Amino acid sequence: MASQKGRRRFGNVRKLPSGRWQARYVGPDGLERKAPQTFDKESQAVQWLTLVESEIIKREWVPPEAGEILLSEYGPRWIAERKLEPRTREGYEDLFRLHIGPHLGRLPLGAIKPQTIRTWRKHLLDGGTSEPQAVKSYSLLRAILNTAIKEDGIIRENPCRIKGYDRYHTPERPVAKVPQVYALAEVMPERYRALVIFAAFSSLRWGELAALRRCDVDLDEAVVRVPRKLAALRKRLEFGAPKSEAGKRQVAVPRAAVDVLRGHLDRYVATGDNAIVFTGERAALLRSGNFSRAVKWKTSVRRVGLPDGFTFHDLRHTGNHLASTTGASTRELMHRMGHSSMRAALIYQHATRDRDKEIATGMDDRIMRHKRPDSDPTAPADDDQGDDTGGVLARR
Repeated sequence: MASQKGRRRFGNVRKLPSGRWQARYVGPDGLERKAPQTFDKESQAVQWLTLVESEIIKREWVPPEAGEILLSEYGPRWIAERKLEPRTREGYEDLFRLHIGPHLGRLPLGAIKPQTIRTWRKHLLDGGTSEPQAVKSYSLLRAILNTAIKEDGIIRENPCRIKGYDRYHTPERPVAKVPQVYALAEVMPERYRALVIFAAFSSLRWGELAALRRCDVDLDEAVVRVPRKLAALRKRLEFGAPKSEAGKRQVAVPRAAVDVLRGHLDRYVATGDNAIVFTGERAALLRSGNFSRAVKWKTSVRRVGLPDGFTFHDLRHTGNHLASTTGASTRELMHRMGHSSMRAALIYQHATRDRDKEIATGMDDRIMRHKRPDSDPTAPADDDQGDDTGGVLARR
């Protein structure tokens, strides 16, 4: 309000018949609002107005009634209006329906506090929800509330700011050795043998393999293009772009995989350019669940000595691990794997520690051969000329 003698520059206070004090102000939207409570003293009402004015000046003010919107209304609308891949959208809907809505849906956005989040997470974990699902649910809720702050101006702070709630420990997945890959392929029904070997040596994901067409494969150049994926939605299968721009790539594959694929194409794939390369019985599109039942996956992995819990996706780790041991750079691994961040590539570079141990063992052999208690440590060893490096590296 404009400054007038006897009146405050911002808002006003008045004494009620009850003897308590009421504070009122006109917000940036032109509407008059009252403090949610009355005050014992005039000075307390004035202090409250000062805080509100400060929020307006710093552009932190939000309409008090905005925070009364229920999460059960705002969350599903956020998911529906977001630009998402169909499978991602279904995943978000499931997380909200199963883990967020039943516990927090009836709360107004403004009533959700950090303590609310801590209690909710504990309730999820105590009720048997896995930690990965709890983390995904927390991350989704944080994204929803971020929009409520930054774009919609409904709340001022995000209660999802608790350290450590957005991550969980992921144990290293098993890596099938090359002989195990071939052994697993051998116990598969014949039409799926090439799929197992190609999955292991190409580093393609399940959805990328299931979407491959004849026109994507160049056997002469030993190259495969990855322009699409096949996503399994609740009620249908749907072709679409890979999960990121980095997923659209061209991958060189080892000749071992090409040779197996050549026979598979001749026997199981139609001649047209658009013919799907890997299919189920009667040339049906692949579904992971149907595939697992058809090949008796759990029984098969045990037969070849792989651990319980070994998944088809774990075959991809074999190809990524083999690529990392060739000395491929982080950027090269990212391209091959179809990742836009370095995190996953660095995991496989970390996995090369086995090779590093081999190097250390070789160093030990050389040290022990050169170590003679009665020899002059400054004198050249007898077999320097016969060293594996030819003495070249040592002289540089």
